[in-house]
Amino acid sequence: MPEHAPSAADTAPDADPARPRRSAATRAAILAAARDRFAADGYERATIRAIAKDARIDPSMVMRYYGNKEGLFAAASEIDLRAPDLSRVPREELGARLVRHFLERWECDETLTAMMRVGVTNEAGAERMRGVFAEQMGPVLAAVSPVPEEAPTRAALIASQILGMALCRYVLHLPPAVGLSHDEVVAWLAPTVQRYLTAEQP
Repeated sequence: MPEHAPSAADTAPDADPARPRRSAATRAAILAAARDRFAADGYERATIRAIAKDARIDPSMVMRYYGNKEGLFAAASEIDLRAPDLSRVPREELGARLVRHFLERWECDETLTAMMRVGVTNEAGAERMRGVFAEQMGPVLAAVSPVPEEAPTRAALIASQILGMALCRYVLHLPPAVGLSHDEVVAWLAPTVQRYLTAEQP
């Protein structure tokens, strides 16, 4: 009896056990290149072709994984702040807990730094960052705010401290900011963040 010829399913790329690993590496390369390109050129001027060139792959692969530039930007800007549950933190420790949380997140997630660069160079990135902080941090801060209606204002003031330090430390690499230890950053910023979280409105 003649040997069964391999079917299309047998020879399809997805049948290759090594494919998931290659696929993950390709996606990571595309997203890293996209974040750098969006930061450098802005959303409007960045092109799929340029991003593919930076990632050293064919443009068709970018389209295959993400469909179009809008889909790629959405994937490249996906951020999980892993917002802490501040309702279980002693009130006098809220500022320190929040500052330390963001220091740890920024130093273990390159996406945050990449999106900071995008956010300061074009409106699409800025809008995305605003949305992330409003959606993920808004409820967290409202839960501990003395007046829940004031939470958006308090969040903006807190962001001025935390994002300002992130910009100086991780994007601009200002030596004094980079040289501070975690404990020193917390010691400097926590009292101000604590005031923004818990003090009565002036």
